[in-house]
Amino acid sequence: MIVGIGARTPLGFSSEASAAAVRAGISAIQDHPYMIDRVGERMKVTRDSGIDAALSGPDRAVAIAAGPALDALAPLRRTDPSVPVALILSTGEPRPGQDGDFAARTDAGLRAKLSQGVNLAGGGSNAGGHAGGLLAIHHGYRMLQDGKARFCLVGGVDSYLEPETLEWLDEREQLHSDENTYGFCPGEGAGFCLMTQLQTARQLGIQPLLEVLCTSVAFEENKIKTRTICLGEGLSTAFQLLFDQAPIDPVDRIICDMNGERYRGNEYGFAVLRNPGRFRDAADFETPADCWGDIGAASGPLFVSLVAEAETRGYSKGPLSLIWASSENGTRAAALLGGPGGSR
Repeated sequence: MIVGIGARTPLGFSSEASAAAVRAGISAIQDHPYMIDRVGERMKVTRDSGIDAALSGPDRAVAIAAGPALDALAPLRRTDPSVPVALILSTGEPRPGQDGDFAARTDAGLRAKLSQGVNLAGGGSNAGGHAGGLLAIHHGYRMLQDGKARFCLVGGVDSYLEPETLEWLDEREQLHSDENTYGFCPGEGAGFCLMTQLQTARQLGIQPLLEVLCTSVAFEENKIKTRTICLGEGLSTAFQLLFDQAPIDPVDRIICDMNGERYRGNEYGFAVLRNPGRFRDAADFETPADCWGDIGAASGPLFVSLVAEAETRGYSKGPLSLIWASSENGTRAAALLGGPGGSR
């Protein structure tokens, strides 16, 4: 069960504000104050206006992540902060401006921030990229099922705004601009979910927000920005693995990390064709990157917050929500969410 959520995006510093802005179609995309792309135009990005512009690297990631992590932990902190919590954190993939030990350093910094108010015990970190936040949810789900933890704080944090990262994206022709309509707008953000078993939540008097019905992970051999042709086999497998465990009812809501890159739309199309009858309307999918920009590893947990806010405020499209994300390294991850009362 999901019993706590936290979100911080360029649209808002809470899950409530971010979800309301996405629902209203508000966009945080703006011109970068000084970074110029290959054709002499200011790069289009989304930025967290509440974080000191001078902060960079793991320090910036921790500053973005600390608030939403504490928000997600709030239900447990109010009841019994002594209960051990496993922290599973994901960051972006290694890239210029973000070295190989970035995930470990961010994890260490965040643990130091949170340890004053909660009993962190175990977990780990990975540089999982776009699917990383959903990977964290997948691992947390497994830990709870196997009895290896009572609570898991799972989340992702990412920022593409290091100058070296933006220049690298520009060189790879991945930045959205008037000259490149199939690029994306890099951003930054963090999302966290507090997970536990239903019995544990009841014992501590914590109200569930959502049920994680099942999760899946797969791998795509034909990666983006290679000469291979992607036929969506990795995402198709992720969907198939998910639906093998899922209720037979069709999915009511779909939220994904499509960001404007043609590759991502193509793979989704193939994955839908390979999973007929599982979607109420496969064309009715939501792409929050249109509003808060591409926020990489934070995507999955932030999608959870969108579903939770809809459930809490009574505008959910139906009981079953599918969320999925695709990393450039080939990882594909998905999760099926139901209301707190269960959807089976």
